[in-house]
Amino acid sequence: MEKQKKQFKLNMTYYVLITFSIIQIIFGLTQDSPRGIILGLQSILSNPDTLVSDYFGIGGIGASFVNSGLLTLIFLFILYRMKHRAHGVTIAGILTISGFAFFGKNLLNVWFVVFGVYLYSRYQKDKFSKYVVVALFGTALAPVATEIMFSTLLPYHISIPLGIFSGILMGFILPALATSMLNFHQGFNLYNIGFTSGLVGTVYVSILRSYGFVPEPRFIWTTGNNLKFSIFLSVIFIGFILFGIYTRDRKLSEFKNIFKYSGRLITDYVKLEGLPFTLINMGLAGLLSLAYILIIGGDLNGPTIGGIYTIVGFSAFGKTPKTIIPIFIGVLIGSLTKTWGINDPAIQLAALFGTALAPIAGEFGWMYGILAAFVHSSVVLNVGFLHGGMNLYNNGFAAGIVAGFLLPIFEAFRKDED
Repeated sequence: MEKQKKQFKLNMTYYVLITFSIIQIIFGLTQDSPRGIILGLQSILSNPDTLVSDYFGIGGIGASFVNSGLLTLIFLFILYRMKHRAHGVTIAGILTISGFAFFGKNLLNVWFVVFGVYLYSRYQKDKFSKYVVVALFGTALAPVATEIMFSTLLPYHISIPLGIFSGILMGFILPALATSMLNFHQGFNLYNIGFTSGLVGTVYVSILRSYGFVPEPRFIWTTGNNLKFSIFLSVIFIGFILFGIYTRDRKLSEFKNIFKYSGRLITDYVKLEGLPFTLINMGLAGLLSLAYILIIGGDLNGPTIGGIYTIVGFSAFGKTPKTIIPIFIGVLIGSLTKTWGINDPAIQLAALFGTALAPIAGEFGWMYGILAAFVHSSVVLNVGFLHGGMNLYNNGFAAGIVAGFLLPIFEAFRKDED
């Protein structure tokens, strides 16, 4: 009986994610005509995707939501066929893909990296299921393929094969590096694959630049849709909370147990506290992140919704409202003393994706979290050039550098305090 109950919870995780994906598609279909969505998807698939490429501005809102929903459903089907046991890391990976499907990942470019990871598993004579999580997050390097495939510097008979090969190569080398990179930041950067992808992208782009291939800088950032998206996102996040409350099998007062974890990798809330409490945590984190963007006068668009979805996803795998608030405060303090404003596009993203450092606040305390975010808000503005925007998890790259730099210092201060 207990085994059946546990299996039901695992199935429920898939049901929640599938429902979320379908809602994305339905919402997208209400935002444009079928013809407009098809044409929008064509634009999304055939454009370079380096940072920052807001798909709302490239293909339209309808096509962007359909792209996100379909891509999420396809990955869920792959996981289901592999009999992957869905836990917190699955939710984090799926919602990260869903979020970045608004500004960098699409129905074409992700598969080259995934196939590269698959080839690595075959080379190692392992099952692909062992590396599937790396494949999910490794799609951070998906823009490598399309940047080269649709480059105007090369004829298509060269650029398309080279782009495909490059995407596959990125996926092939990621698994070997991911584990060793974890040691650098000791699990205090939740976006470990982002850090790894940043290093891979930096090396690869450096090689490309030495042959005269310079990635074209992009900045597509839409505005003016805050009311519409505020309503949509609020409904989604409140739905998570209500469903979590409805399906819980423990006292609601026990939800506070989720705040006792630092969030350091690996902290899987589905395994530790169950799916219902995890959904409540996800919904609360989503509402908090949404409120932050609105309070600072930011924009709800492809990149920022991607950031919010990533926070919600990792609220099943390391983040809580308690640990992300210090990150927001640290970036806010930075805006008061540095040369940029709190609602500058890059800083909006720094606050949202900088929550990769939430475990520092969870482990060392809120003051350390604020300091880490303060430093991160400067570092993240200077590392994008290294990988030419081809690593979608630019904040994950910066967060890994910040965590690796600050941790020895924080540890020394903690010893002195003891």
